[in-house]
Parts: sequence; structure tokens; C-alpha cells
Amino acid sequence: MNLTLHVWRQATKVANGEFQTFQATDVSPDMSFLEMLDVVNEGLERAGQDPIAFDHDCREGICGMCSLQINGVPHGPDKGTTTCQLHMRSFKDGDVVVIEPWRAGPFPVLRDLVVDRSALDRIIAAGGYVSIRTGQAQDANATPINKHDADEAFQYAACIGCGACVAACKNASASLFTAAKVSHLARLPQGQAERYERVVSMVAQMDAEGFGSCTNQFECEAACPKEISVRAISEMNRDYLVASLRGR
Repeated sequence: MNLTLHVWRQATKVANGEFQTFQATDVSPDMSFLEMLDVVNEGLERAGQDPIAFDHDCREGICGMCSLQINGVPHGPDKGTTTCQLHMRSFKDGDVVVIEPWRAGPFPVLRDLVVDRSALDRIIAAGGYVSIRTGQAQDANATPINKHDADEAFQYAACIGCGACVAACKNASASLFTAAKVSHLARLPQGQAERYERVVSMVAQMDAEGFGSCTNQFECEAACPKEISVRAISEMNRDYLVASLRGR
């Protein structure tokens, strides 16, 4: 099939960007979206033009690098799917596809479709870990954790930090990302000692990075490729309130 692509091109972080139009021809429906861009780039290179810059790494839906806004939707039209897992059979012959980077103040565009998402890394660095001594490694079943908490912790731990929640939110809020990291550790016994210091530090860093506030529109949950529930945000807000009352 043949597609018309309107792709955001921006040479540098400070340059003015614009949409440029490309033709993707003889596209196999079995290609992934990134493979389709690879083919387009091969054609551009043969013509002596600069290839389209986009982030990618594992191409298995794990790393969170493939952060593309496709026809206004983070990661494209398929629910619970990263861009690298999106296949071209989700489109029809003759479709016009608009491809652009995440649009959020804390995610400045570096080049073309590549944005700087290091703000999320700094939120993690503010407290998204266990730093206390927890003793020697034990067998997985040696620490009793009820199944409900284990399942919830696993769901929150599935967050790949892609930033789709930020891109989907009209306020560019990182609440779902931050809450997933906070609630993951809050569900585990190893995370209890630093539970309230963690939520205060990570929320403070989220605010310092310039992310907006959550207004409960739930676009974040709809766009999340791992389908993480917005319950994480309510749990984060609860812990933050408790920490505030404790004077943390």
C-alpha cells in the first residue's frame, strides 16, 4: 500500500520546525511503523537527503524510546501498543499519516521526532528507588506479599517511561508516570521505610520540571501502552497527603 506522510522536521533544538511531506510506497501491511520509517529513510539517503530522526532501541515494546505522535494519538491508533509494535495493517492504502514528536514543555524537541525526556529520569532520581539496606537476597517466596498487592505492584512496574501519558494530557501532566513509580514501591515491603519521603521528593521534582497538574481527564490511561490504571494517581495523592500530615 502507499501512504502520504506529513512528518515534523526540525534540525536542532533551537531551530524552527515545519511539516514536510513524504511518500511511503509499496508498504507491506506486516511492517511495523518503525520499519516503514526505516524504508522511507533508506530512500531519503539514496537521494542524498537527511533521514528522519526518531528514537528507537529494543523494538519490542519494552524500552519506551519510540515516542511518536501519530495522527494526534501517542503511539498511534491501537490501544495498549507502542509505536514499534504498531503494524501498518492498522492503516489503509492511500491514508494520510501525520507524525510528530511529543508536545510538552518539559520534553523539548532535539531533532525531528526526537525529544529530550530526561525530566522523567530526574523524577526517578529524586526517589524512585530503595536506598536502605535490605539484607541479603532471599528466595522470591521468602517475603510474604499478598497476591493483590503483588499484582498491583507488577502492573505499576510495567511503566516503560515513554511519556505517552504526558503527550496525551492537555496539561502535560506526568502524574501517571510518577504515580506508577511511587505506587510500585509503596506496594512492596522493601519500599515502606522510605515511602513518604519518596512521594514528597518525586512530586516536588515533577513540579520543578514544569509538568502540569492532573485534572482527572484520564487521557493518560487511554494512551498508556501498558494500560496502567489511574488508580495509581489516587494512591500517590493519598500517600502525599499522609506525608504532609506527618510533616515529611
